[in-house]
Amino acid sequence: MRAFVGDCREMLLEQFQYRELLLQMTKRDLLLRYKQAAMGFAWAVFMPLVNTVVFSVIFTRVAQLDTGVPYPVFAFCGLWAWSFFASSLRFSVSSLTSNSSLVSKVYFPREIFPFSAVMVNLVDFAVGSVVLAGMLFWYHVPVGINLLWLPLVVVIQVVFTMAISLVISMANLFYRDVKYLFEVVITMWMFATSVVYPVDRVGGVLGSILRLNPMTPVIEGYRSVILLNAPPPASLAIAGALALATLVASWVLFHRSEFKFAENI
Repeated sequence: MRAFVGDCREMLLEQFQYRELLLQMTKRDLLLRYKQAAMGFAWAVFMPLVNTVVFSVIFTRVAQLDTGVPYPVFAFCGLWAWSFFASSLRFSVSSLTSNSSLVSKVYFPREIFPFSAVMVNLVDFAVGSVVLAGMLFWYHVPVGINLLWLPLVVVIQVVFTMAISLVISMANLFYRDVKYLFEVVITMWMFATSVVYPVDRVGGVLGSILRLNPMTPVIEGYRSVILLNAPPPASLAIAGALALATLVASWVLFHRSEFKFAENI
């Protein structure tokens, strides 16, 4: 236990000491991503908007769903939050292997690479919030006092995303086929989360299993505080505790495995 606490203290101290490096890596990745992109930051919302159109056609024309708010807003809110999670992990999975020269030759906390991937996508997430605000205005969906819960929901999602990013970036360093399996898993995970449908519409054993998904209360939390002017679901507290525990455990595991990184590059 003492060694575990010592590792946590050392990790936090290193992150504080190298905070400028994290900012510079985030800035570098942002510039590289959009430097020669004609659409620029519009790419941050392109796929959520396209998917919103597709699912809106399906669930308003083919199989109608009663979501309590106009379905395009309901869908975009879920896809906006999910896109941040999925994109962060998509860039995190190869964050160590794509920076092999830095990982093997220069010392600094290696978790900066997956954390930087999350920070870059957090910028995209902020850009997407402008589109969501525009949709709320267009569809006359009012916001209320419960919007004050939004920072808490965002923090819980960021913590959980950082935890998973550490695990998959390290796993892909040791087993290079992880990045291929990731695409399958993230697609299945999306449909196991209430991204494009209300989770309360799924009953029985399957519904109970879906509610165990830690991303479901996060997505429901966004919809509650933004679209429904309601407090986040109680299950978000459990998701938050799980996110924090997962981050601490994955960070310690990552920290203790760093000495093996160079020989596996």
